[in-house]
Amino acid sequence: MINGAAPYWRLSSFYFFYFASLGALIPYWTLYLKSLDYSAQSIGILMAIIPATKIFAPYLWGWLADHTRRPIAIIRLANLLAVVTFAGVFIDTGFIWLALVLLAFSFFWNSSLPLFEAMTLNHLGDDEHKYSVVRLWGSLGFIMMVVLLGEYFDLAGIDQAPVVIIVLLTGILLVSLIVPERLTGHHEDQPVIMQVIRQPVVLAFLLVCFLMLMSHGPYYTFYSIYLESNGYSRGMIGLLWAIGVMAEVIVFLMMHRLINAFGARRLLLITFLLTAMRWLLIGFFVDNLSVLFFAQLFHAFSFGVFHAVSISLAHRFFTGKHQSRGQALYASLSFGAGGAVGSLLSGLLWDQIAHAYLFTLAAAVALVAYLIVWRFIRFRPEWKNA
Repeated sequence: MINGAAPYWRLSSFYFFYFASLGALIPYWTLYLKSLDYSAQSIGILMAIIPATKIFAPYLWGWLADHTRRPIAIIRLANLLAVVTFAGVFIDTGFIWLALVLLAFSFFWNSSLPLFEAMTLNHLGDDEHKYSVVRLWGSLGFIMMVVLLGEYFDLAGIDQAPVVIIVLLTGILLVSLIVPERLTGHHEDQPVIMQVIRQPVVLAFLLVCFLMLMSHGPYYTFYSIYLESNGYSRGMIGLLWAIGVMAEVIVFLMMHRLINAFGARRLLLITFLLTAMRWLLIGFFVDNLSVLFFAQLFHAFSFGVFHAVSISLAHRFFTGKHQSRGQALYASLSFGAGGAVGSLLSGLLWDQIAHAYLFTLAAAVALVAYLIVWRFIRFRPEWKNA
């Protein structure tokens, strides 16, 4: 069980609404953009903006949170501004305007989660290994949205996507108002953050995080469009997204046992192999529903295991006064830089090469990450079961 001092339901509610909004945004925003007659390249550029702001925004807000020692206030402000800026999508749907709106919105929206991750781990204290039990509620929120919205958009039309998203963003803001602050001790004798980053194991860790999310580019940007173009209904598209996240939930429930049994390094090696296999199955067997269902089960590793291990390692590598920036750096280089590069390259290549070959390139990127883990990542004894 979770430490009784931790506000379990308030922490879990934040994750629920945050990833519910992601469940509306990632699978269906590309379909909304397609309904506005945007080309694959334009969709790729617009979708790349969302992770691109993660390259710098979380670190800037993380620096502010670490220096003010008021992370919950920063989280609330970021979520308020995310709601306000996203409302701009109701004003115009021109490319330049939407690009500016998404740039401003994602600058704030992407910033709050890494700060919240650091605060959640502080709330858990000695129960840090139970992080996944809190985080799984985010997965449940995602599942609920992708399943319900698939049917809803089939009936009401994809033009309702902006309304749904802004309602969920408001939910994140309201929940953040009831989450209490939680800080750890501020140790003045800690090394500067660049000394932490320069450690070979930390550099290798950050690089493989970048590569993992880069490999997700075709999936996060075009998976829904790929399925729809092959005859799948929006309801079935939502179900396939949900299957992946259901597998993720199961892994989150087991995660503390998996880390203790296998260790972080071995789990990362397994994860990158299964991720490469997942992209190959999606690329070459899109017309086989059974194979697609099977491939989605690997989301348990390509996101669930990967993210839980990475959050834990970032918390171990970046301690004390560096905690918020450590989580922000992980988010910046993975979901930020990696996600942006993956989305941008996918948009540029989607109409140029066979889709199966694009997913093959994604698999190759995952295998490069596997080799980096195998060659360069060795943990100190206190990090092995992180």
